[in-house]
Amino acid sequence: MEYLTIKGLSKPVSRLMKGSDYFYHDSYDRAAANLDAFFAAGGNSIDTAHIYCGGQSEEVIGRYMKERGNREDWVILTKGAHHDQTGPRVNKEAIRSDLADSLARLQMDSIDMYALHRDDPAVPVGEIIEALNEHIASGAIKAIGVSNWTWQRIREANAYAAENGLTGFSFNSPNLSLAKANEPFWAGCVSADEETCGWHEAEQFPLLSWSSQARGFFTGRFTPEDRSNADLVRVFYSDDNWERLERAKQLAERKNATAIQIALAYVLNQPFPTCALIGAQSADELRSCNEGALIQLTREEMNWLDLSVDRI
Repeated sequence: MEYLTIKGLSKPVSRLMKGSDYFYHDSYDRAAANLDAFFAAGGNSIDTAHIYCGGQSEEVIGRYMKERGNREDWVILTKGAHHDQTGPRVNKEAIRSDLADSLARLQMDSIDMYALHRDDPAVPVGEIIEALNEHIASGAIKAIGVSNWTWQRIREANAYAAENGLTGFSFNSPNLSLAKANEPFWAGCVSADEETCGWHEAEQFPLLSWSSQARGFFTGRFTPEDRSNADLVRVFYSDDNWERLERAKQLAERKNATAIQIALAYVLNQPFPTCALIGAQSADELRSCNEGALIQLTREEMNWLDLSVDRI
């Protein structure tokens, strides 16, 4: 397992990050077994959020780590300030309330990585940075970041932090995958486009990708004729993505791998620090992810997979 460094943390962060948006109390044993297997494989980072499973995801993680007594072995990323039925909630009170809930559910005094789940461009970045810095000062948060923000807003926020002697964002968690999204999977979501990736490369700013394997697009279970999964059709069905899948299959044959492992390798071989959030729920899926994470891709192979060049 490979690791990267996140500013503000003393622990390394595994580049495969365990997703937990299916952790429920009534399937606790399964979730615990997943975490045990992931940890045994060298994984130490886990992604959750205030809204996942109605709060049960965080509660399951808290119970697991209390029972195992291994909290210090893990890096926890949780997210808050997601919008609700009334609209955006990126404000000081929502951050305070969601963070307090998350700490209680996780049964922890501090969270390693705290991200704002959505953005509200109407709120000045200075207000947001100052609110988050209060919780860094209290010890409740070690590192701060964002999910589903544009790189321009991140740059603006970090400039404000630098000018005012405050801690800025040290990671970004948008969608990044070999399959490019036609439209947001959920309203307000952000996928990393070429310009975003260029900024991450220039700044060497860590990117933690959700839906890193395009929600199963590269498994081989889907074809242009199969339109049974409406969300996948809406977000990932396009001529260019079918060509990317075909090229992933071809490269997989050369490397004795699978197309979905090539898709994972695409995320992990970017020219800037990346983590890939994975949803592996079985030993075979975890093994596939571990093997995919070891695949090395050249810049030429990356460009070919992404249709920038016609041949390698």
